[in-house]
Amino acid sequence: MVSTRRPRVGVLALQGDVREHVRVLAGQGAAVSLVRRPAELAAVDGLVIPGGESSVIDKLSRAFGMREPIQEAIATGMPVYGTCAGLILLADWITDGIAGQQTFGGLDATVRRNAFGSQVDSFEVDLEVPELGDQPVHAVFIRAPIVEAVGSGVEILSRLPDDRIVAVRQGSLLGTAFHPEVTGEHRFHEMFLDMVRGRAA
Repeated sequence: MVSTRRPRVGVLALQGDVREHVRVLAGQGAAVSLVRRPAELAAVDGLVIPGGESSVIDKLSRAFGMREPIQEAIATGMPVYGTCAGLILLADWITDGIAGQQTFGGLDATVRRNAFGSQVDSFEVDLEVPELGDQPVHAVFIRAPIVEAVGSGVEILSRLPDDRIVAVRQGSLLGTAFHPEVTGEHRFHEMFLDMVRGRAA
């Protein structure tokens, strides 16, 4: 039985497009809070790691004492959704990271940082995501990563027309290389909130 309580969801608010995620999640009925400290993470049932600059979020997470608490939350099954930089931070392995860059890990995947080039190489495309129904997902890729390899426990949710992987799920972790929060596409956030409600139940 799925809980009817409003899911308590945090958005990691160290850097990146935090407000866009807050707006989408609140619009879907979640009780949303900003997470910058371990106590704030402990008060939520799920976490969104937004797009931004993965190396900056990594450094700030260590400066704010958030790296280990996030890793522990992932290890104990907290639902976490990472978009763009957030996907990079969830991956166990990254390529093209800067010197010393670390991830939170948990997702059995290798992700390539800035796989499509610089900001001027950003693009939009319609993606097939069978898990979300017949209507394509309009996706925006901004200095986006790509999933280069996945382990056997990772479910591939969507690929580009050239077959490169751009959306995955593994257990309580969800990741997209693109930004549904900026296009009015709410179905990935709905999927994430269903994961949060399911765990709360």
